[in-house]
Amino acid sequence: MSSSPFTQQLQGVRVLDLSRVLAGPHCTAMLADLGADVIKFEVPGHGDDSRHLGPFKDGESVYFGLINRGKRSVEMDFKSTEDLARLYELVRDADVVVENFRPGVTRRLGIDFDTLKQYNPRLIYASISGFGQHGPLSANPAYDIVAQAMSGLMSVTGFTETGPTRSGEAIGDLCAGVYAAWAISSALFARERHAPGPQYIDVAMFDVLFSLQMTGLSNLFANGVAPGLVGNRHPVSTPFDTYRAADGQVVIAVASNKLFQRLCECMGKPGLASDPRFADDPQRTQNEPALRAEIEHWTGQLSVDQACDTLLDAGVPSSPVWNLAQAADSEQAHVRQLLVRPEGCEQPLVPQPVFFNGHKPHALTLAPRLGADNEAFGLNKQELSHEL
Repeated sequence: MSSSPFTQQLQGVRVLDLSRVLAGPHCTAMLADLGADVIKFEVPGHGDDSRHLGPFKDGESVYFGLINRGKRSVEMDFKSTEDLARLYELVRDADVVVENFRPGVTRRLGIDFDTLKQYNPRLIYASISGFGQHGPLSANPAYDIVAQAMSGLMSVTGFTETGPTRSGEAIGDLCAGVYAAWAISSALFARERHAPGPQYIDVAMFDVLFSLQMTGLSNLFANGVAPGLVGNRHPVSTPFDTYRAADGQVVIAVASNKLFQRLCECMGKPGLASDPRFADDPQRTQNEPALRAEIEHWTGQLSVDQACDTLLDAGVPSSPVWNLAQAADSEQAHVRQLLVRPEGCEQPLVPQPVFFNGHKPHALTLAPRLGADNEAFGLNKQELSHEL
């Protein structure tokens, strides 16, 4: 680890976070981790809907806490003329605005890009939505599962026995947030170099998930056929899957003839590498059931740890299948600082999964109480106001 001084990359950048639930808050949490001053605007008396999503600990949503770390909170009713005027004042000194309303809502409320850029000619404004700000589906409501379903991702996730399956995490929301944070950082850099005017960023979950499917798209472009369900297998590389061991499942990932030769040697069957059925990836994929039987005859006599140790010693990518608790408790997670606890805080935070010169950037505070910073910004809400 580096002992050199560390300055957060976005220190001095102010972000007005008008977003809710996951995609937008995940984006702004990433910016907060890098030192941005993120001010979260919430519905008076109610707050972000994710404050009311479990699980809860000590009366607070753990989910909300993870994705709103390091921010400040103010209550603001965008339907209030007085509150809207205060927002416009804050926009003058802001660098970035992030929102994830359905397209058209911000214009109706008077908080859209065209309106706010009049108060700040250097404003960077990012919109995150299900299908983007234009296109035949732009007005459709969308949660993550909708984007996964329509982008084609669900059609290649799961087993033929179960049918198309949603990923276990809301990767449409999360990846859209990551792309928005990347775009905002790029826009901040461009503003300092050659683009001093206002910049508008449009990120759609549908676009993001579609663009991530390089393996499927390469097959579509090459063969004109949409890929289908293959379970945990790789569609073109074999063996590349989970395999039955004596006490669980072991992952084996072979993507070259050289690695396949090593696997065969580990199995005590070096001659399999010259078997015409398994001569190359296309043949191994075509004859996957026969190859699986050979592999599981070997792995079935070993524990997961024994199989992994043998394969890894030979340089063959292999692993057990961990649950989230096992991953979080692992020495690897500890050394890589995947969880951090700010001073005086019991609840761990999940920081950026990157190091900068040996330093792991992360928020220094937990998520704020609703309206914790009202007075600091000239807002004093005593009663519940309108919900958006």
